[in-house]
Amino acid sequence: WPGHYICAEGRYLEGKNERRAGIFIGPEFGTVNKPDLVAAAREAGDADFDTLITCAFNYDAHTSEFSKLGRIPVLKARMNADLHMADDLKNTGKGNLFVIFGEPDIDVLPAKDGQIKVKVNGVDVFHPNTGEVRSDSAEGIACWFIDTDYNEESFFVRHAYFLGANDPYKSLKTTLKAEINEEAWATLHSDTSRPFDKPKSGRIAVKVINHLGDEVMKVFKVK
Repeated sequence: WPGHYICAEGRYLEGKNERRAGIFIGPEFGTVNKPDLVAAAREAGDADFDTLITCAFNYDAHTSEFSKLGRIPVLKARMNADLHMADDLKNTGKGNLFVIFGEPDIDVLPAKDGQIKVKVNGVDVFHPNTGEVRSDSAEGIACWFIDTDYNEESFFVRHAYFLGANDPYKSLKTTLKAEINEEAWATLHSDTSRPFDKPKSGRIAVKVINHLGDEVMKVFKVK
């Protein structure tokens, strides 16, 4: 497809009706940002596509706030970093090379003394190669991080939590022995964060990573 942003055309069935999807592919090394998606969606609308599918290795946090432009829905597929291997990548037909991550199911809860805390409930993942939508609970999440005062430019990990197995870093804990704070360590394996002050920036950002290495980030406004 000879577009500036749209580089390919796909077709799919919606009921009995055939629809057209414009395909936008991001840079091999770099991040796709919100203005890129807006421009691609406009081009898709001008070319009378029904949907825009974007494929990229990395997305800027603000792209999570953009899912539709007018009548054009925007689906963001994350490409597995293994694709950088090109011809060296072994094609088994079972690779998790493209994943569409839904927004994480997250609650921002009030805490004592005017503080807040965050609870992560899970995340929905759509696998384009199988057509399946899998709803992962908190157990399907490997780790999650919070920037408790997000500046809209860079994500700074201020809280880190690790889920999954009973204690995924038990061996590390054993190695460190007396060098760790038992009470603080216990809070790391949790789907609910420790309480923290409301952000001066008015925003927090939460990044969720599953066991396949797929990640999604969502920004929340906090008053």
